[in-house]
Amino acid sequence: MRPNDESFRDRIATVDPEGKRKWIFAQKPKGRFSSARTWASRVFFLVFLSLPFIKYKDRPLFLFNIPEAKFIIFGKIFWPQDFFIFGLTMVTFIIIIVLFTAAFGRLFCGWICPQTIFMEMVFRKIEYLIEGDASKQRVLAKMSWNTEKISKKAGKHTVFFGVAFIIANYFLAYIIGVDKLWQIITEPVSQHWVGFLSLIVFSSVFYLVYAFFREQACTVVCPYGRLQSVLLDRNSMIVAYDYQRGEPRGKLKKGEGSESFGDCIDCFNCVRVCPTGIDIRNGLQMECVGCTACIDACDQIMESINKPRGLVRYDSENGISLQKPLRYTARMKFYTFILIVLSGLLALLLATRAAIDGTIVRTRGQLYQEVGVDSLSNLYEIKIINKTMKDKDVTLKLEGEFEHSGRVSMIGNNFIHLKREDQAAGSFFITISKKALSQRTVKLKVGLYSGKEKITTIKTNFTGPFTKGE
Repeated sequence: MRPNDESFRDRIATVDPEGKRKWIFAQKPKGRFSSARTWASRVFFLVFLSLPFIKYKDRPLFLFNIPEAKFIIFGKIFWPQDFFIFGLTMVTFIIIIVLFTAAFGRLFCGWICPQTIFMEMVFRKIEYLIEGDASKQRVLAKMSWNTEKISKKAGKHTVFFGVAFIIANYFLAYIIGVDKLWQIITEPVSQHWVGFLSLIVFSSVFYLVYAFFREQACTVVCPYGRLQSVLLDRNSMIVAYDYQRGEPRGKLKKGEGSESFGDCIDCFNCVRVCPTGIDIRNGLQMECVGCTACIDACDQIMESINKPRGLVRYDSENGISLQKPLRYTARMKFYTFILIVLSGLLALLLATRAAIDGTIVRTRGQLYQEVGVDSLSNLYEIKIINKTMKDKDVTLKLEGEFEHSGRVSMIGNNFIHLKREDQAAGSFFITISKKALSQRTVKLKVGLYSGKEKITTIKTNFTGPFTKGE
Protein backbone atom coordinates (compact mmCIF):
# COMPACT_ATOMS: atom_id res chain seq x y z
CA MET A 1 0.00 0.00 0.00
CA ARG A 2 1.24 3.48 -0.81
CA PRO A 3 2.52 5.44 2.24
CA ASN A 4 0.14 8.11 3.56
CA ASP A 5 2.69 10.26 5.41
CA GLU A 6 2.55 13.67 3.70
CA SER A 7 4.73 15.54 6.21
CA PHE A 8 7.53 15.81 3.63
CA ARG A 9 5.40 18.37 1.78
CA ASP A 10 5.63 20.80 4.70
CA ARG A 11 9.07 21.95 3.56
CA ILE A 12 11.38 21.54 0.57
CA ALA A 13 13.85 18.66 0.64
CA THR A 14 16.90 20.91 0.96
CA VAL A 15 15.76 22.46 4.26
CA ASP A 16 15.80 20.60 7.59
CA PRO A 17 13.07 20.90 10.29
CA GLU A 18 14.99 23.79 11.90
CA GLY A 19 14.94 25.71 8.61
CA LYS A 20 18.64 25.26 7.85
CA ARG A 21 20.06 24.43 4.44
CA LYS A 22 20.76 20.75 3.80
CA TRP A 23 23.67 20.40 1.39
CA ILE A 24 23.02 17.80 -1.30
CA PHE A 25 25.80 15.31 -2.04
CA ALA A 26 24.31 13.53 -5.03
CA GLN A 27 25.85 10.27 -6.19
CA LYS A 28 26.96 10.04 -9.79
CA PRO A 29 24.16 8.39 -11.82
CA LYS A 30 24.91 5.69 -14.38
CA GLY A 31 22.60 4.09 -16.90
CA ARG A 32 20.80 4.45 -20.20
CA PHE A 33 19.03 7.71 -19.34
CA SER A 34 22.22 9.28 -17.97
CA SER A 35 24.00 8.38 -21.20
CA ALA A 36 21.15 9.81 -23.29
CA ARG A 37 21.17 13.04 -21.25
CA THR A 38 24.94 13.29 -21.71
CA TRP A 39 24.48 13.17 -25.49
CA ALA A 40 21.62 15.69 -25.28
CA SER A 41 23.88 18.03 -23.29
CA ARG A 42 26.61 17.70 -25.92
CA VAL A 43 24.13 18.85 -28.57
CA PHE A 44 23.12 21.73 -26.29
CA PHE A 45 26.75 22.81 -25.80
CA LEU A 46 27.40 22.58 -29.54
CA VAL A 47 24.47 24.90 -30.22
CA PHE A 48 25.12 27.22 -27.27
CA LEU A 49 28.82 27.67 -28.04
CA SER A 50 28.44 28.08 -31.80
CA LEU A 51 25.35 30.30 -32.19
CA PRO A 52 27.07 33.63 -31.35
CA PHE A 53 29.56 33.05 -34.19
CA ILE A 54 26.98 32.14 -36.84
CA LYS A 55 25.96 35.03 -39.08
CA TYR A 56 23.32 35.33 -41.78
CA LYS A 57 23.63 38.19 -44.28
CA ASP A 58 26.27 39.79 -42.06
CA ARG A 59 23.97 39.63 -39.02
CA PRO A 60 24.23 37.39 -35.97
CA LEU A 61 21.72 34.58 -36.12
CA PHE A 62 20.60 35.48 -32.58
CA LEU A 63 21.11 38.73 -30.68
CA PHE A 64 19.22 40.07 -27.67
CA ASN A 65 20.61 43.58 -27.28
CA ILE A 66 18.43 44.86 -24.45
CA PRO A 67 20.34 48.17 -23.89
CA GLU A 68 19.78 49.17 -27.55
CA ALA A 69 16.33 47.50 -27.74
CA LYS A 70 17.57 45.54 -30.75
CA PHE A 71 16.75 41.88 -31.18
CA ILE A 72 17.76 39.50 -33.95
CA ILE A 73 16.07 36.12 -34.23
CA PHE A 74 17.01 33.75 -37.05
CA GLY A 75 18.71 36.66 -38.83
CA LYS A 76 15.64 38.95 -38.71
CA ILE A 77 15.97 42.18 -36.77
CA PHE A 78 13.24 43.37 -34.40
CA TRP A 79 12.81 46.77 -32.77
CA PRO A 80 10.41 48.18 -30.14
CA GLN A 81 7.99 48.98 -33.00
CA ASP A 82 7.65 45.20 -33.43
CA PHE A 83 6.50 44.79 -29.84
CA PHE A 84 3.16 43.29 -30.90
CA ILE A 85 5.08 40.47 -32.59
CA PHE A 86 7.05 39.90 -29.39
CA GLY A 87 3.80 39.89 -27.45
CA LEU A 88 2.32 37.25 -29.71
CA THR A 89 5.56 35.28 -29.57
CA MET A 90 5.44 35.28 -25.76
CA VAL A 91 1.81 34.12 -25.77
CA THR A 92 2.74 31.34 -28.21
CA PHE A 93 5.69 30.38 -26.02
CA ILE A 94 3.45 30.20 -22.94
CA ILE A 95 1.02 27.94 -24.83
CA ILE A 96 3.96 25.72 -25.81
CA ILE A 97 4.98 25.48 -22.13
CA VAL A 98 1.41 24.65 -21.09
CA LEU A 99 0.98 22.03 -23.80
CA PHE A 100 4.42 20.52 -23.31
CA THR A 101 4.03 20.37 -19.54
CA ALA A 102 0.49 18.97 -19.74
CA ALA A 103 1.78 16.17 -21.94
CA PHE A 104 5.37 15.58 -20.80
CA GLY A 105 5.69 17.13 -17.34
CA ARG A 106 9.11 18.60 -16.55
CA LEU A 107 10.91 16.86 -19.38
CA PHE A 108 12.34 20.26 -20.37
CA CYS A 109 13.84 20.77 -16.90
CA GLY A 110 15.68 17.47 -16.86
CA TRP A 111 16.90 17.40 -20.45
CA ILE A 112 17.15 20.89 -21.94
CA CYS A 113 17.12 23.53 -19.19
CA PRO A 114 20.49 25.38 -19.15
CA GLN A 115 20.48 25.51 -15.33
CA THR A 116 20.24 21.71 -15.09
CA ILE A 117 22.68 21.05 -17.92
CA PHE A 118 25.39 23.37 -16.60
CA MET A 119 24.92 22.15 -13.02
CA GLU A 120 24.85 18.42 -13.71
CA MET A 121 26.99 18.11 -16.82
CA VAL A 122 29.68 20.70 -16.04
CA PHE A 123 29.97 21.90 -12.45
CA ARG A 124 28.99 18.69 -10.69
CA LYS A 125 31.37 16.68 -12.90
CA ILE A 126 34.16 19.12 -12.04
CA GLU A 127 33.27 18.52 -8.40
CA TYR A 128 33.47 14.74 -8.87
CA LEU A 129 36.84 15.14 -10.56
CA ILE A 130 38.40 17.31 -7.85
CA GLU A 131 36.66 16.23 -4.62
CA GLY A 132 35.64 12.69 -5.51
CA ASP A 133 32.26 10.97 -5.40
CA ALA A 134 29.42 11.80 -3.00
CA SER A 135 30.83 9.87 -0.02
CA LYS A 136 34.26 11.52 -0.39
CA GLN A 137 32.62 14.94 -0.69
CA ARG A 138 30.67 14.31 2.50
CA VAL A 139 33.85 13.32 4.36
CA LEU A 140 35.68 16.36 3.00
CA ALA A 141 32.87 18.67 4.15
CA LYS A 142 33.14 17.35 7.74
CA MET A 143 36.94 17.43 7.72
CA SER A 144 38.79 20.18 9.56
CA TRP A 145 40.54 22.79 7.46
CA ASN A 146 43.85 21.14 6.62
CA THR A 147 46.10 21.24 3.54
CA GLU A 148 44.05 18.65 1.64
CA LYS A 149 40.73 20.40 2.21
CA ILE A 150 42.09 23.87 1.45
CA SER A 151 43.78 22.74 -1.76
CA LYS A 152 40.71 20.85 -3.03
CA LYS A 153 38.25 23.60 -2.15
CA ALA A 154 40.48 26.33 -3.56
CA GLY A 155 41.08 24.31 -6.75
CA LYS A 156 37.37 23.59 -7.21
CA HIS A 157 36.25 27.17 -6.71
CA THR A 158 39.02 28.50 -8.95
CA VAL A 159 37.88 26.21 -11.76
CA PHE A 160 34.24 27.07 -11.00
CA PHE A 161 34.91 30.78 -11.39
CA GLY A 162 36.92 30.17 -14.58
CA VAL A 163 34.03 28.23 -16.13
CA ALA A 164 31.55 30.88 -14.91
CA PHE A 165 33.72 33.53 -16.60
CA ILE A 166 33.58 31.63 -19.90
CA ILE A 167 29.80 31.29 -19.61
CA ALA A 168 29.53 35.01 -18.86
CA ASN A 169 31.49 35.83 -22.03
CA TYR A 170 29.10 33.76 -24.12
CA PHE A 171 26.12 35.25 -22.31
CA LEU A 172 27.39 38.73 -23.15
CA ALA A 173 27.99 37.64 -26.76
CA TYR A 174 24.26 36.92 -27.06
CA ILE A 175 23.55 40.48 -25.85
CA ILE A 176 26.10 42.69 -27.62
CA GLY A 177 27.47 40.34 -30.30
CA VAL A 178 30.86 38.68 -30.67
CA ASP A 179 32.41 41.66 -32.47
CA LYS A 180 31.80 44.06 -29.58
CA LEU A 181 32.78 41.37 -27.09
CA TRP A 182 36.08 40.92 -28.92
CA GLN A 183 36.69 44.66 -28.61
CA ILE A 184 36.15 44.45 -24.85
CA ILE A 185 38.58 41.54 -24.64
CA THR A 186 41.35 42.95 -26.85
CA GLU A 187 41.19 46.71 -26.25
CA PRO A 188 42.24 48.52 -23.04
CA VAL A 189 39.85 48.17 -20.12
CA SER A 190 39.68 51.97 -19.81
CA GLN A 191 37.80 52.09 -23.13
CA HIS A 192 35.20 49.51 -22.07
CA TRP A 193 34.50 49.99 -18.37
CA VAL A 194 30.81 49.12 -18.70
CA GLY A 195 31.55 45.94 -20.67
CA PHE A 196 34.30 44.89 -18.27
CA LEU A 197 32.09 45.42 -15.21
CA SER A 198 29.28 43.51 -16.94
CA LEU A 199 31.62 40.55 -17.41
CA ILE A 200 32.61 40.62 -13.74
CA VAL A 201 28.98 40.87 -12.58
CA PHE A 202 27.78 38.06 -14.87
CA SER A 203 30.74 35.86 -13.91
CA SER A 204 30.08 36.43 -10.19
CA VAL A 205 26.38 35.65 -10.55
CA PHE A 206 27.01 32.40 -12.46
CA TYR A 207 29.72 31.40 -9.99
CA LEU A 208 27.50 32.01 -6.96
CA VAL A 209 24.58 30.14 -8.53
CA TYR A 210 26.55 27.02 -9.45
CA ALA A 211 28.94 26.99 -6.49
CA PHE A 212 26.48 27.74 -3.69
CA PHE A 213 22.86 28.29 -4.75
CA ARG A 214 22.78 25.19 -6.99
CA GLU A 215 19.50 23.21 -6.82
CA GLN A 216 17.87 26.08 -4.91
CA ALA A 217 17.54 27.87 -8.26
CA CYS A 218 15.05 25.16 -9.27
CA THR A 219 13.24 24.78 -5.96
CA VAL A 220 13.18 28.38 -4.70
CA VAL A 221 13.58 30.79 -7.63
CA CYS A 222 12.18 29.05 -10.72
CA PRO A 223 8.35 29.29 -10.82
CA TYR A 224 8.02 26.35 -13.20
CA GLY A 225 7.99 23.74 -10.42
CA ARG A 226 5.16 25.54 -8.62
CA LEU A 227 3.17 25.71 -11.86
CA GLN A 228 3.12 21.92 -12.05
CA SER A 229 0.08 21.72 -9.76
CA VAL A 230 -1.85 23.82 -12.29
CA LEU A 231 -0.45 22.46 -15.54
CA LEU A 232 -0.24 18.74 -14.79
CA ASP A 233 -3.10 16.30 -14.55
CA ARG A 234 -3.25 12.59 -13.84
CA ASN A 235 -2.53 11.79 -17.50
CA SER A 236 0.68 13.86 -17.73
CA MET A 237 3.96 12.03 -18.16
CA ILE A 238 6.11 12.23 -15.04
CA VAL A 239 8.96 10.34 -13.39
CA ALA A 240 6.88 8.05 -11.18
CA TYR A 241 7.36 5.27 -8.65
CA ASP A 242 5.12 2.24 -9.19
CA TYR A 243 3.87 1.87 -5.62
CA GLN A 244 1.48 -0.91 -6.60
CA ARG A 245 4.42 -3.04 -7.61
CA GLY A 246 6.90 -1.75 -5.01
CA GLU A 247 4.84 -1.75 -1.82
CA PRO A 248 5.08 -2.93 0.88
CA ARG A 249 8.81 -2.31 1.02
CA GLY A 250 11.12 -4.81 2.60
CA LYS A 251 14.81 -5.42 2.99
CA LEU A 252 16.11 -8.30 0.90
CA LYS A 253 17.93 -10.77 3.16
CA LYS A 254 20.01 -13.68 2.03
CA GLY A 255 18.20 -17.01 2.29
CA GLU A 256 14.78 -15.42 2.91
CA GLY A 257 11.90 -15.25 0.47
CA SER A 258 10.42 -11.92 -0.60
CA GLU A 259 6.93 -13.11 -1.54
CA SER A 260 5.34 -11.00 1.20
CA PHE A 261 7.06 -7.82 0.05
CA GLY A 262 6.90 -5.63 -3.02
CA ASP A 263 9.83 -5.12 -5.38
CA CYS A 264 11.20 -2.06 -3.53
CA ILE A 265 13.95 -3.20 -1.17
CA ASP A 266 14.26 0.23 0.49
CA CYS A 267 17.88 0.67 -0.65
CA PHE A 268 17.53 4.48 -0.93
CA ASN A 269 19.65 4.53 -4.13
CA CYS A 270 16.96 6.61 -5.82
CA VAL A 271 17.30 9.21 -3.05
CA ARG A 272 21.10 9.23 -3.04
CA VAL A 273 21.35 10.15 -6.75
CA CYS A 274 18.65 12.83 -6.66
CA PRO A 275 20.17 16.30 -7.28
CA THR A 276 17.34 17.97 -5.33
CA GLY A 277 17.34 15.48 -2.44
CA ILE A 278 13.78 14.14 -2.72
CA ASP A 279 12.41 10.63 -2.34
CA ILE A 280 10.58 9.86 -5.59
CA ARG A 281 8.64 7.15 -3.76
CA ASN A 282 6.64 9.86 -2.00
CA GLY A 283 5.00 10.73 -5.32
CA LEU A 284 5.11 13.82 -7.54
CA GLN A 285 6.89 16.72 -5.84
CA MET A 286 7.62 20.31 -6.75
CA GLU A 287 11.39 19.74 -6.42
CA CYS A 288 11.51 16.95 -9.03
CA VAL A 289 13.15 18.20 -12.23
CA GLY A 290 12.61 14.96 -14.14
CA CYS A 291 16.32 14.25 -14.53
CA THR A 292 15.80 10.42 -14.56
CA ALA A 293 18.75 9.77 -12.22
CA CYS A 294 16.40 7.81 -9.92
CA ILE A 295 15.24 5.67 -12.86
CA ASP A 296 18.79 4.59 -13.67
CA ALA A 297 19.62 3.96 -10.00
CA CYS A 298 16.52 1.82 -9.47
CA ASP A 299 17.00 -0.10 -12.73
CA GLN A 300 20.50 -1.09 -11.62
CA ILE A 301 19.16 -2.46 -8.35
CA MET A 302 16.31 -4.31 -10.06
CA GLU A 303 18.75 -5.98 -12.44
CA SER A 304 21.02 -7.00 -9.57
CA ILE A 305 18.15 -8.78 -7.74
CA ASN A 306 16.68 -10.29 -10.93
CA LYS A 307 13.59 -8.10 -11.00
CA PRO A 308 12.21 -6.34 -14.09
CA ARG A 309 13.27 -2.74 -14.67
CA GLY A 310 10.75 0.08 -14.47
CA LEU A 311 9.86 0.24 -10.78
CA VAL A 312 10.65 3.92 -11.24
CA ARG A 313 9.86 5.00 -14.78
CA TYR A 314 8.27 7.55 -17.08
CA ASP A 315 4.52 7.13 -16.60
CA SER A 316 1.38 9.01 -15.52
CA GLU A 317 -0.46 8.85 -12.23
CA ASN A 318 -3.34 7.06 -13.99
CA GLY A 319 -0.79 4.76 -15.57
CA ILE A 320 0.40 3.72 -12.11
CA SER A 321 -2.96 3.55 -10.31
CA LEU A 322 -5.23 2.35 -13.12
CA GLN A 323 -2.68 0.71 -15.42
CA LYS A 324 -3.76 3.05 -18.21
CA PRO A 325 -1.30 3.78 -21.03
CA LEU A 326 -0.15 7.31 -21.76
CA ARG A 327 -2.63 8.99 -24.11
CA TYR A 328 -3.23 12.27 -25.92
CA THR A 329 -6.13 13.81 -24.00
CA ALA A 330 -8.81 16.29 -25.13
CA ARG A 331 -7.08 19.06 -23.17
CA MET A 332 -3.83 18.43 -25.01
CA LYS A 333 -5.68 18.48 -28.36
CA PHE A 334 -7.25 21.83 -27.47
CA TYR A 335 -3.84 23.29 -26.55
CA THR A 336 -2.45 21.94 -29.81
CA PHE A 337 -5.21 23.65 -31.82
CA ILE A 338 -4.58 26.99 -30.08
CA LEU A 339 -0.86 26.57 -30.66
CA ILE A 340 -1.34 25.92 -34.40
CA VAL A 341 -3.55 29.02 -34.74
CA LEU A 342 -1.09 31.25 -32.88
CA SER A 343 1.90 29.85 -34.79
CA GLY A 344 0.12 30.48 -38.11
CA LEU A 345 -0.71 34.07 -37.12
CA LEU A 346 2.87 34.64 -35.96
CA ALA A 347 4.26 33.26 -39.22
CA LEU A 348 1.91 35.57 -41.20
CA LEU A 349 3.02 38.63 -39.22
CA LEU A 350 6.68 37.77 -39.72
CA ALA A 351 6.19 37.22 -43.46
CA THR A 352 4.33 40.53 -43.98
CA ARG A 353 6.46 42.65 -41.65
CA ALA A 354 7.71 45.81 -43.35
CA ALA A 355 11.48 46.07 -43.82
CA ILE A 356 11.26 49.84 -43.22
CA ASP A 357 8.60 51.21 -40.94
CA GLY A 358 7.82 54.42 -39.14
CA THR A 359 5.40 56.59 -37.25
CA ILE A 360 4.16 60.13 -37.96
CA VAL A 361 2.62 62.33 -35.27
CA ARG A 362 1.58 65.96 -35.23
CA THR A 363 3.97 68.05 -33.15
CA ARG A 364 2.51 68.57 -29.70
CA GLY A 365 1.46 72.08 -28.77
CA GLN A 366 1.45 73.23 -32.41
CA LEU A 367 -1.79 74.42 -34.02
CA TYR A 368 -2.41 74.75 -37.72
CA GLN A 369 -0.74 77.65 -39.54
CA GLU A 370 -2.11 79.71 -42.41
CA VAL A 371 0.05 79.73 -45.53
CA GLY A 372 -0.82 82.60 -47.82
CA VAL A 373 -4.53 83.20 -48.25
CA ASP A 374 -5.67 79.79 -49.46
CA SER A 375 -3.70 77.07 -47.60
CA LEU A 376 -3.12 75.59 -44.15
CA SER A 377 -0.16 73.68 -42.75
CA ASN A 378 0.50 71.29 -39.86
CA LEU A 379 3.89 70.48 -38.36
CA TYR A 380 4.77 66.79 -37.98
CA GLU A 381 7.51 64.60 -36.54
CA ILE A 382 8.51 61.32 -38.12
CA LYS A 383 10.50 58.41 -36.75
CA ILE A 384 11.69 55.75 -39.20
CA ILE A 385 13.37 52.44 -38.52
CA ASN A 386 15.48 50.59 -41.08
CA LYS A 387 15.47 46.82 -40.62
CA THR A 388 17.53 46.16 -43.76
CA MET A 389 21.28 45.89 -44.32
CA LYS A 390 21.39 48.91 -46.69
CA ASP A 391 21.47 52.68 -46.13
CA LYS A 392 18.40 54.47 -47.43
CA ASP A 393 17.58 58.08 -48.40
CA VAL A 394 13.86 58.40 -47.67
CA THR A 395 11.60 61.05 -49.19
CA LEU A 396 7.97 61.75 -48.28
CA LYS A 397 4.99 62.30 -50.58
CA LEU A 398 1.27 62.86 -50.03
CA GLU A 399 -0.98 60.15 -51.44
CA GLY A 400 -4.68 59.55 -51.84
CA GLU A 401 -7.27 62.32 -52.24
CA PHE A 402 -4.85 65.09 -51.18
CA GLU A 403 -2.02 64.08 -53.52
CA HIS A 404 -2.68 67.00 -55.89
CA SER A 405 -4.02 69.54 -53.40
CA GLY A 406 -1.21 69.36 -50.86
CA ARG A 407 2.54 68.99 -50.48
CA VAL A 408 5.21 67.87 -48.01
CA SER A 409 8.00 70.27 -47.02
CA MET A 410 10.91 68.78 -45.08
CA ILE A 411 12.77 70.88 -42.50
CA GLY A 412 16.46 70.83 -43.36
CA ASN A 413 17.30 68.29 -46.08
CA ASN A 414 14.77 67.16 -48.65
CA PHE A 415 15.23 63.59 -47.46
CA ILE A 416 15.95 61.58 -44.33
CA HIS A 417 19.19 59.60 -44.37
CA LEU A 418 18.57 56.22 -42.79
CA LYS A 419 21.54 54.04 -41.95
CA ARG A 420 21.27 50.27 -42.08
CA GLU A 421 19.76 48.67 -38.98
CA ASP A 422 19.26 52.08 -37.45
CA GLN A 423 16.62 54.65 -36.62
CA ALA A 424 16.23 58.25 -37.75
CA ALA A 425 13.89 61.15 -37.07
CA GLY A 426 12.88 64.33 -38.82
CA SER A 427 10.33 67.15 -38.96
CA PHE A 428 8.21 68.39 -41.85
CA PHE A 429 5.19 70.47 -42.80
CA ILE A 430 2.16 69.26 -44.72
CA THR A 431 0.40 72.08 -46.56
CA ILE A 432 -3.11 71.61 -47.98
CA SER A 433 -5.43 73.96 -49.87
CA LYS A 434 -8.39 75.18 -47.81
CA LYS A 435 -10.74 74.22 -50.63
CA ALA A 436 -9.75 70.56 -50.30
CA LEU A 437 -10.67 70.37 -46.61
CA SER A 438 -14.19 69.11 -45.96
CA GLN A 439 -14.05 68.93 -42.16
CA ARG A 440 -12.00 69.99 -39.15
CA THR A 441 -9.91 66.79 -39.07
CA VAL A 442 -9.08 64.72 -42.14
CA LYS A 443 -7.13 61.52 -42.67
CA LEU A 444 -3.90 61.68 -44.66
CA LYS A 445 -1.69 59.08 -46.29
CA VAL A 446 2.05 59.76 -46.52
CA GLY A 447 4.12 57.57 -48.79
CA LEU A 448 7.76 56.78 -47.95
CA TYR A 449 10.00 56.42 -51.01
CA SER A 450 13.60 55.40 -51.59
CA GLY A 451 14.27 56.87 -55.02
CA LYS A 452 11.31 55.76 -57.14
CA GLU A 453 10.70 52.69 -55.02
CA LYS A 454 7.77 52.94 -52.64
CA ILE A 455 8.64 51.58 -49.22
CA THR A 456 5.44 51.91 -47.20
CA THR A 457 2.48 54.16 -46.44
CA ILE A 458 1.84 55.80 -43.06
CA LYS A 459 -1.46 57.33 -41.98
CA THR A 460 -1.84 60.50 -39.94
CA ASN A 461 -4.33 63.33 -39.28
CA PHE A 462 -4.50 66.93 -40.50
CA THR A 463 -6.42 69.53 -38.49
CA GLY A 464 -7.79 72.97 -39.38
CA PRO A 465 -10.53 75.39 -38.37
CA PHE A 466 -12.72 75.14 -41.41
CA THR A 467 -15.53 73.01 -42.73
CA LYS A 468 -16.61 72.98 -46.33
CA GLY A 469 -18.47 76.10 -47.39
CA GLU A 470 -16.95 78.44 -44.86
